[in-house]
Amino acid sequence: MNRRLLTILLVAFVVAASCAWLVYRLVGARMAASKPLVMARVVAAAKDIPLGAIVTTADLTTITIAGEAPKGAILKPEDAVGRGAISEIYQGEPVLESRLAGAGSGGGLAPIIPHGMRACAVRVDEVVGVAGFVLPGMRVDVLASGTPPNLQGGTQNTVTETLLQNIQVLSAGTDYQKDATGKPQQVQVVNLLVTPEQAEMLSLASNSLKIQLVLRNPLDTQVAKVPPTEMSTIFSGGAPPKIPTRRATRVRRKAASTAYSVIISNGTSTTEQKFAEPGGQH
Repeated sequence: MNRRLLTILLVAFVVAASCAWLVYRLVGARMAASKPLVMARVVAAAKDIPLGAIVTTADLTTITIAGEAPKGAILKPEDAVGRGAISEIYQGEPVLESRLAGAGSGGGLAPIIPHGMRACAVRVDEVVGVAGFVLPGMRVDVLASGTPPNLQGGTQNTVTETLLQNIQVLSAGTDYQKDATGKPQQVQVVNLLVTPEQAEMLSLASNSLKIQLVLRNPLDTQVAKVPPTEMSTIFSGGAPPKIPTRRATRVRRKAASTAYSVIISNGTSTTEQKFAEPGGQH
């Protein structure tokens, strides 16, 4: 093929490709300009709304976002005023129906408790509360330590037992209670989501035993079979203590002597003679 003809064909191909790209850009820009931009106006938080708070008008604002409104977004502020927040809503975040309790249900923890469950408050300190790392939504185990009643032998041995496992924390914070003199004192309070049966058990244990919370991985939902641990087990190297046994003493009994009787007849008279076994007594 002629070299000059090949150069012309190559130049023509480059020019055609450039024209096609230019036409594509022009047509795409015109189509984008003709399509209207979708905007949505939704209700958002004007400031951080904590868990359990009642939403007021001062807590809300309206913002415009590009695109369609999120699913469940509240479009009118009056639809959110007076409802309780069942999870924290941060400033500038759109307010969704799933983040608020139903109308008329009030605030606090009550709206976020599922049907058939209970919120049980446990008074703890910083150590019991895992040094402040127990936060809402986390999972904990509840340990109870004390002296079981009616121990055999009358020994006072402290026992620690895993009372509840994989329990959800509803809230964790501080509360003010009055001491014996009537002065307010700040205490740590953790609300746990439990069943009614677990609430009775936890309430009874918290009144008479020492309660300890153990933090666990939220993804670890397995309930382990953990036997109780006694104080004597710790000082015995982890092995259960040996129970002393008494040696049984045998009581030797003397064998009963066996006696023999012989009847002697002499005419009209009859006599009976008794003889003891050899080694025995008459």
